[in-house]
Amino acid sequence: MFEDREDAGRRLAELVGERSYRDPVVLGLPRGGVVVAAQVARLIGAPLDLVVVRKLGAPGNPELGIGAVAEDGAMVVNEALVARLRVGEGQLDRIANRERRELERRVAAYRTDPPVPLDGKTAIIVDDGLATGYTARAAVAAARLRGADRVVVAVPVAAPETAAEFEVLVDELLCVELPAMLLGVGGAYADFTQTTDDAVVSLLRGPAGEDVEIPCGEVFAEGVLTVPAGASGVVVFAHGSGSSRLSPRNRAVASGLNAAGLGTLLFDLLTPEEATDRRLVFDIPLLADRLSSAAAWLGGRVRGPMGFFGSSTGAAAALWAAAERDDVAAVVGRGGRPDLAEARLPAVRAPVRLIVGGDDAVVLELNEMARSRLSGVTDLAVIPGAGHLFEEAGALERVTDLAADWFVRWMADAV
Repeated sequence: MFEDREDAGRRLAELVGERSYRDPVVLGLPRGGVVVAAQVARLIGAPLDLVVVRKLGAPGNPELGIGAVAEDGAMVVNEALVARLRVGEGQLDRIANRERRELERRVAAYRTDPPVPLDGKTAIIVDDGLATGYTARAAVAAARLRGADRVVVAVPVAAPETAAEFEVLVDELLCVELPAMLLGVGGAYADFTQTTDDAVVSLLRGPAGEDVEIPCGEVFAEGVLTVPAGASGVVVFAHGSGSSRLSPRNRAVASGLNAAGLGTLLFDLLTPEEATDRRLVFDIPLLADRLSSAAAWLGGRVRGPMGFFGSSTGAAAALWAAAERDDVAAVVGRGGRPDLAEARLPAVRAPVRLIVGGDDAVVLELNEMARSRLSGVTDLAVIPGAGHLFEEAGALERVTDLAADWFVRWMADAV
């Protein structure tokens, strides 16, 4: 039914994209489910995270699931199957403890930053298929423990009887293929090669790239530089409001820009200690100076046009730095505070596109005011129905498309 997990993910993403979910977070089940989930998260513009789950295999037949355990302590058991196989309580405990040890190992291996908060959000749990479904059941329990307001399970393929059970277990079940008989999930794929731990970590980190240290005055900033073959330019990200290079939203945008043939540099404007100081978060001259230092470092390392992408206070830093440099081909701000760079706005020569959510009334007014101060080519793109964080279905994908269009257009002229 599917060429591989990426093919399955693209087809599932089309189905999920037809819906509209409030504050969605896509949760992949390691390992193979994360490959599918990454495609879904990219299409709907949602953060990608995971729920680590381990199947409890029957004694003498580990492929037969009699239950599952998940991080956060969630555990589900097929009581009827346990009774039929005469699995004693002590035996079940030993199986569960063994799988918890492996679960702890995987959590340590996969998680490079804290889990995405689920309080009040829609958790979209994605696996590569549902056979007995007990790992997905444990994931559902874990998502509810983490405070998810709604839980959706989305899979490429499912056994009909399992799908029927999930219809009443979750708020919504989405499935691309529902064959009359499913002997095993792997049978639905031409290529069902096992996914590696490294692949899971790479997908969660976003665009693959080179870890770099950038000299910025008295500090060294940690960053990730990604330059696809034949890149038409490199976009430097300026995170704001205490965010970092690990921001799920900016990583999602960076991945989209990479797919459009653009390089990206995501780096931390502030050290972890500095990021807790609200005064520094709003110190636009400091942020702009560090952004300019990163741009100078990049210019000595990668040839070609350069652009700035700023979010929140980072948008002001991007405009401030662009006003002082003549090598910036274009600037894009996402939900930003360009008004904080008011004194430097008339000096910005690079073409500027400001992207704002239609429901973000205060920030929209501030962007309109800032645009009136810019003297060069400008564009104000308003995404209807989107809020400040662009968490609505498809909103972040629209941000990515608008940013890629702007950078590609003006970088082509700068070559």
